[in-house]
Amino acid sequence: MFDALSPAWAWILAGLVLMGGELALPGVFLVWLGLAAGLTGLIEAALGLPWQGQLLLFSALSVAAVLLANRLNRQRAPILNLGAHRLIGRSVRLETAILAGEGRARLDDTLWRVTGPDLPAGTRVRVTGVEGTVLRVAPITQEDEALSASTGA
Repeated sequence: MFDALSPAWAWILAGLVLMGGELALPGVFLVWLGLAAGLTGLIEAALGLPWQGQLLLFSALSVAAVLLANRLNRQRAPILNLGAHRLIGRSVRLETAILAGEGRARLDDTLWRVTGPDLPAGTRVRVTGVEGTVLRVAPITQEDEALSASTGA
């Protein structure tokens, strides 16, 4: 059966197998090699390349596809897995006083441990950083409140 398979169809089939392998071994890597193999098959069908040319073309397309995937992942990475870092800049009232540098604040439906200067409960603070699961906070000054009111934030 495989003897009757043209080189173009063999590349396309290999591409489909690699892309299907991504389902069994997820990692968003085999899909790019599968894309390179599929494109190699399409170009081979159009141009009728010798086997050496097919291997060179597949190698070049594989490198290009993996570089493209790496670039796309880098552009998307800042959006993913931000966790508590997404809270930086938000303002909140302290749930409990900050005593000896530690207290608690409620953001949305979660009670967070916070660190910062000693402040009474109910004080408005702004999240300035994150250390693991602890938020660093600083009191909101009158200048901050005026700036927030003028920008509508």
